[in-house]
Amino acid sequence: MTAALPSLALALLCLLRAGAQVPVQPDLDTEKFAGVWYVTAIASNCSIFLKMKDGMKSSMAIISFMPEGDLAMKLVLPLMDKCQKIELLFQQSVEAGHYRGAQEKRDVRVMETDYSCYAVLHEAHHSEGESSMALQLLTREQDVSPQLLQKFMELISTMDLTEDMLAILPKSGE
Repeated sequence: MTAALPSLALALLCLLRAGAQVPVQPDLDTEKFAGVWYVTAIASNCSIFLKMKDGMKSSMAIISFMPEGDLAMKLVLPLMDKCQKIELLFQQSVEAGHYRGAQEKRDVRVMETDYSCYAVLHEAHHSEGESSMALQLLTREQDVSPQLLQKFMELISTMDLTEDMLAILPKSGE
């Protein structure tokens, strides 16, 4: 985990220099990236997220890739009395690690990953009423180290998000 922190710091520096450019993990290895991830923290300016964030729990994302390179994501969201499953499909763009959802007008980028402990996803959503963005911290385990969480918090400020837009999601136990 400690070895992964310098590369996250490097991603921060790239973001500061790039401004609106969102970096993508170089040469994303989809075989290593596929599998089960836990959504352990989210920062977003989406009005719906901001209303719900205090009641959210850690969810599970099962990521796989289609033969043509498209990203398939199954989300398992713990709700009050049940778990809700959502399936999403994103088409691969020209750049590896960058995916687009046609109907939802979503843009997903794998900004950074060490494949074994953490990943940071950037998601932009464009609709007629509102455009929003989110950063998600994914981890292979439900626990997240304080150092990784601190780096994630530093990253959100470089993306014009604030700490009050952050939800550190507790374990669901489900």
